Amino acid sequence: MTETLSPDARARAPRPLPKPGILDIAQYVPGKSAAEGVVDPVKLSGNENILGSSPKAREAYASAIDQLHLYPDGRANILREAVSATFKLPPQNLVFGCGSDELIHLIAQVFLEPGDNIVQAEYAFGAYAIAARACQGEVRSAPEPNFRIEVDGLLELVDERTRLVFVTNPANPTGTFLTGEELRRLQAALPPGVALVIDAAYCEFADDPNFDIGLELAQEVENVIVTRTFSKLHGLAALRVGWAYAPEPIIDAVERIRAPFNVNIPAQLAAVASLGDEEFQQKSIALVRQWRPWLVQQLGGIGLDVIPSQANFILVGFPPGKSAAEAEAFLARRGLIIRGLAGYGLPNHLRLTIGREEHNRAMVEALADFLKA
Repeated sequence: MTETLSPDARARAPRPLPKPGILDIAQYVPGKSAAEGVVDPVKLSGNENILGSSPKAREAYASAIDQLHLYPDGRANILREAVSATFKLPPQNLVFGCGSDELIHLIAQVFLEPGDNIVQAEYAFGAYAIAARACQGEVRSAPEPNFRIEVDGLLELVDERTRLVFVTNPANPTGTFLTGEELRRLQAALPPGVALVIDAAYCEFADDPNFDIGLELAQEVENVIVTRTFSKLHGLAALRVGWAYAPEPIIDAVERIRAPFNVNIPAQLAAVASLGDEEFQQKSIALVRQWRPWLVQQLGGIGLDVIPSQANFILVGFPPGKSAAEAEAFLARRGLIIRGLAGYGLPNHLRLTIGREEHNRAMVEALADFLKA
């Protein structure tokens, strides 16, 4: 921990000093995108859409070339109307961000004071903790036995200083999920002054009948926020477009601190076009749902511990005597880049984004060779 200085001591410092806690935050480390000595490797480390993005979205993006000198509509009204119509949601209950990551930070800024805390799961997405600690908040993490978030475990950590409970559904990096019944039980047990944030970045890939995005719950109560993204299913990760649904008082508070022009014009146009391209969306979903169970079966069959997933990736554990880090390096030499998870507290696991048929078959073959080596 960095030393906490008094305001007077900070004022007399030889250079500007960050406020307490900032230098204790570990920087987020994204998945690798290159492999030494390999030309044009297959990147399966970022949970990106392996099919790319909608042709309609690319065309819409290119159409913005003559608008680059203009500020975007700060309210993102064309995107607001499209999301409202697509998901049958009141437009006044929506807010848009530079990726859902920005919205997570804005939510933290709205609700957290120094000394407040957030509650999350053990293997939660790193952005939640970063956002909380930037507000001088405490981060409490509940265990995930069998790689599943447990409602009771989260509730045990809630106290009078808890302001936010974060749940990724389906979860990253495990791919497991909370059922609709579990989400409702969690919300019902929370004090009304605690907001439940459901990060549904991977929701479109879920096909379990017990899965629930949480949007209906958010429309019934006053303390549920659901965040969504165009980065995964829509393949617009480079454009950074996210949105959230919440009760109007929460939306009003977030809007007051949101940057005025945070979603750029090409991003808005591409997102609207992608929403309208149902053929591309269904093709992307079908690919994941076809190859996800195949990978689970094949990798389990060669002796790996595979966690059943509802997302566009799977979590793989390695047997005694076999190192996940060595497997990651082995795969990289074959041109397959996947995600090491030591930073998540899972040093003996890897996360594999589901790819095209040739990628998935190459992955199984390479891991089988690694285990035999």
